Amino acid sequence: MKKIIILLVVIAIAFQAKAQKLDASKVPAAVKEAFAKKYPKITSVKWEMEDGEYEASFKQDGKSMSTLQDSNGNITETEVDIKVADLPASVTSYVKQHYKGKAIKEGARITKANGEINYEAEVGGTDLIFDANGKFIKETKD
Repeated sequence: MKKIIILLVVIAIAFQAKAQKLDASKVPAAVKEAFAKKYPKITSVKWEMEDGEYEASFKQDGKSMSTLQDSNGNITETEVDIKVADLPASVTSYVKQHYKGKAIKEGARITKANGEINYEAEVGGTDLIFDANGKFIKETKD
């Protein structure tokens, strides 16, 4: 019985950690205002909650993008989808070595608020995060 309860708690935590769709009316005004100031031409935005931050997904200049913002509207990171071929070569080498038989489905370039660059490679429903040089950092469930 204890094992079942522990398993249910772990599953509940896992579901909470994933991004959750959010109606725009639930997004704080400070977050929406900061987004509108940074991206004044963007009119179609999808909002989600991700790890306690507000994620805005949108298209700009034909590219899929997203930002993460804290509750005060400060952008903590910006993510831009990139072609898999544009990922650092060391990322594709890492995937070939550690995820044999699986392909990179999507790639992204992440810029943190402090200017730090990371890369993301989606492989089999898992996001692999790499530093600017393509060195593996961590894996997170998509």
